Amino acid sequence: MQTVLTPTAMPRFYGAGLGLRRDHLATLETHVPDCIRFFEIAPENWIGTDKTSSQRLRAFTERFPFVCHGLSLSLGGLNPLNLDLLGKLKQFIRDHQIPLYTEHLSWCSDHGQLYDLLPIPFTEDAIKHTVARIRQVQDVLGERIGIENASFYLQAPISEMDETTFINAVLEEADCLLHLDVNNVYVNSVNHAYDPCAFLRQLPKERVVYLHMAGHYQQEPNLLIDTHGAAIIDPVWDLLDFTYAQFGVHPTLLERDYNIPPLEELLPEVEQIAHLQRKYTA
Repeated sequence: MQTVLTPTAMPRFYGAGLGLRRDHLATLETHVPDCIRFFEIAPENWIGTDKTSSQRLRAFTERFPFVCHGLSLSLGGLNPLNLDLLGKLKQFIRDHQIPLYTEHLSWCSDHGQLYDLLPIPFTEDAIKHTVARIRQVQDVLGERIGIENASFYLQAPISEMDETTFINAVLEEADCLLHLDVNNVYVNSVNHAYDPCAFLRQLPKERVVYLHMAGHYQQEPNLLIDTHGAAIIDPVWDLLDFTYAQFGVHPTLLERDYNIPPLEELLPEVEQIAHLQRKYTA
């Protein structure tokens, strides 16, 4: 079945955003800084939550655009898709009028949730399997989703192609959108010794819909761990600049999931994203 792109599948937001963390809720309820134009949430953390938390979230979704970035669908996994979760996702997205849902191009379940995002082997069989699951998700939700390029640390020995060939095939055959994580490109470029700019040039400009920026941990000179737990380093900022030059300016989110500091310590990075965006839109 060919999924029809509906108006709700394209983002109705722009600028720089921040992941909405409960650590910052009280501060943001008092004042949302001007540099934050939208928020992102993992819907699994909010679906079925208590009444007070739901009301606090609603107060934000009624005022600001939101992106849902899923953690649990396991698009490359072998277990059947969680249709109960999909139904709840669909209702949550509608209830909060959220214009974009994205998920990871990875798998994270094996007779239960693994709580880790594991890489899909780059094979023809994996393309067919993953595409069928993405199409099923899109058919249930009634809109295109964005898939995020994943960080990974070991090359699967059964892989038959490189990462960009795999990503491009999935995007084309599933007719979905690309959620481009700039830090993941940088992390993989160091871990697997390739040119990140050359990697980006091979991705389809017309499918890029949304960007992530984050920090990482350097364990060894040639081993970076994608933690979302540190400040963004200069080479990743340079890669975001190149990404805007290559693909145009898209809504871009600062991820910070661990070692979460006070809100005011994250704002300079959100402002830096906005500054780079103005460079290409002023």
